[in-house]
Amino acid sequence: MIKYVLMAAMSFFFHIAANSQSWIPVDKSPMDQIYFPVDYPSKKIRGTSEPLRMRVIYSRPAKNNRKIFNSDIVPYGKVWRLGANEATEIQFFTPAVIGGKKVPAGRYTVYCIPTEKEWTFILNKDTDAWGAFNYDATKDVVRVSAPVEELKDPIEFLTIDFEKSGSTVNLAIEWDQKKASLPINF
Repeated sequence: MIKYVLMAAMSFFFHIAANSQSWIPVDKSPMDQIYFPVDYPSKKIRGTSEPLRMRVIYSRPAKNNRKIFNSDIVPYGKVWRLGANEATEIQFFTPAVIGGKKVPAGRYTVYCIPTEKEWTFILNKDTDAWGAFNYDATKDVVRVSAPVEELKDPIEFLTIDFEKSGSTVNLAIEWDQKKASLPINF
């Protein structure tokens, strides 16, 4: 009998403990990361990869039938976190060259100032930022403008990818019907 009473009491306490935890709800803009070389972790396990050059961590908001650019979501002419939630971060594992400027290995926040015809990409030393609310231009490492391409079909979720073009790796950003690419060299 004591065994059953103890089991019932333990069940009761486990139930209370499990239900008293505050869980973080599922985010509408899930976090994602991309490596260059692309698929680096699985290639590393197989021993078939070139050295790791960079990684981007970002949140992927959805279009959800909304107007994205030149709107309240992504206004033209203002600093944008290049995603949702935490500002997008890029980590270089080796020095890189962006816009003719040498960028040391390390972590940086990537911001963007979009306009209709071009986006100005910004690498900034202030990391672990939420949005662009505390953006500080004095911590900019480099700014580079890139033309905007119009896409035929809309992209539902903001997507960041790497596209290799000769000795250059383009950090390509696509969302809605827009695409802009930041050229990076090593």
